Amino acid sequence: MGYRGRFAPSPTGPLHFGSLVAAAASWLDARAAGGEWLLRMEDLDTPRCVPGAADDILRTLEACGLTWDGAVEWQSRRVEAYQAALKCLVKEGRVYPCGCTRKEVAEGAEEGRYPGTCRGGLRTGRTARAWRLRVRSGVVSFEDRVQGRQEQEVERACGDFVLLRADGIFAYQLAVVVDDAWQGVTDVVRGADLLSSTPRQMVLQEALGVGTPRYLHVPVAANGAGEKLSKQTRARVAGVADLHAVLRFLGLEAPDLEGGELLAWAVGDRKSTRLNSSH
Repeated sequence: MGYRGRFAPSPTGPLHFGSLVAAAASWLDARAAGGEWLLRMEDLDTPRCVPGAADDILRTLEACGLTWDGAVEWQSRRVEAYQAALKCLVKEGRVYPCGCTRKEVAEGAEEGRYPGTCRGGLRTGRTARAWRLRVRSGVVSFEDRVQGRQEQEVERACGDFVLLRADGIFAYQLAVVVDDAWQGVTDVVRGADLLSSTPRQMVLQEALGVGTPRYLHVPVAANGAGEKLSKQTRARVAGVADLHAVLRFLGLEAPDLEGGELLAWAVGDRKSTRLNSSH
């Protein structure tokens, strides 16, 4: 299979500089490889989605010249696929119901790790609130194309993690694994803030019997206080005027070009340098 990348924003607000960096990095890597670039709206977490944000994101990407291949996919329309995946895991004994409240999990957590309270079965009088993946011991390792060798013992780092939340919403980890496999994604390029999630996704890929993409995590853009740019840190809206700064952040010293010429130059530069990254 040829290269197939994707950008998967959550429509919780307009694109800010950090998310535009992730989009541009993913797009450039796909185009430099002569591959496809897909767009997926991760709109499962409906309480956090902002009306109109998805359309705003699409308009910004188009204005910046970051065009995608095929139709936009929406996670909110893929619930049956996530249900089928969970059903498969239940049948194989890889998941179990958890009756713990968020407060109980926080109080019983050991350095952020779920202590396995419901691993042996629900306590008397409790009903299932969420479903967790039964994580096996062992080190998960992979070679990130920018960050280098990564290792994590998921069982010790976070323990059994949630696939279906207490509010009935499927968790990010399950949805992203199911969708990447369904779309045939070969390369995931995203921000380094998701680096620690990758081993969990690899554990889930193994449990579901699907392939593992190659990974490239770009540095996270931060504000003057060292905080990741996000809606919570009041990151400003980004757009076409930020493309030169985005490319500089990615290590590309762009010439004085605009629009399509600027992106064409960036793709050519990426072609000459991507051979230096593990692929």
